Amino acid sequence: MSTIQWTLDPTHSELRFKVKHLGISTVSGSFEVINGTITSTDETFTSADISFTADASTIDTNNADRDNHLKSADFFESEKYPSLIFEAKGVDLNREEVEGTLTIKGIALPVKLEVEFEGTAKDPWGNQKAGFSVSGKIKRSAWGLTWNAALETGGVLVSDEVKISAEVQFVKGA
Repeated sequence: MSTIQWTLDPTHSELRFKVKHLGISTVSGSFEVINGTITSTDETFTSADISFTADASTIDTNNADRDNHLKSADFFESEKYPSLIFEAKGVDLNREEVEGTLTIKGIALPVKLEVEFEGTAKDPWGNQKAGFSVSGKIKRSAWGLTWNAALETGGVLVSDEVKISAEVQFVKGA
């Protein structure tokens, strides 16, 4: 059985995250450089090999000081661990989820993410595309991202829960 290679189209894809700050507001950010491949035997993606990376040094929260702190050893330690990596075997489109392994700072842990297959279409240049919406929540402390500051009113500066969302488009045969 032949395989079909799909490559992430970075100009039509994004990886975003949200985290509570002071328990009263939400800070959003993204990774500006992302890459990914899907290798499948058909267009159902149920038996696909999925590999997705984000360049940790390209984190962007619209605040240079915060971004530099997130790149430091307090968080992603991007010089030592340049990539965040998600790998999975297949997408369960009936249950609209994907189970895989997320590696951050060299720590690989299982995660389950919600996925919505948006379908396939040809662009005006004849390229076959596939689109997915992905979302989920992780506890950053599980990957050693534990930096925080206690608040005088109780609680902490940055929540442990991080919401992840991705809108991704892949090109067939690219």
